[in-house]
Amino acid sequence: MNREQLVTALLDAGLATGSFQIPGVHETTPLPTDFWFLRSGADGGWEVGAFERGRFDTRARFDTESAATQWMLTTLTGGTADATR
Repeated sequence: MNREQLVTALLDAGLATGSFQIPGVHETTPLPTDFWFLRSGADGGWEVGAFERGRFDTRARFDTESAATQWMLTTLTGGTADATR
């Protein structure tokens, strides 16, 4: 799964459009107060986490986009979303 497919799966699962941000793929304006994020990491990998109270809190790091998107999908949907789209 790539980032574009993740956006589709999360929206299809009923997540609010402002509940997550994926730079360059899914960004909302104005920036929500709290949201989940998936972004490129400083080391070339991927970071998934939450933005709360004005701070980024990275919850997990991955070497591949596929692993990061799958973790985010499972975490935000409880594993109930269809990842095959």
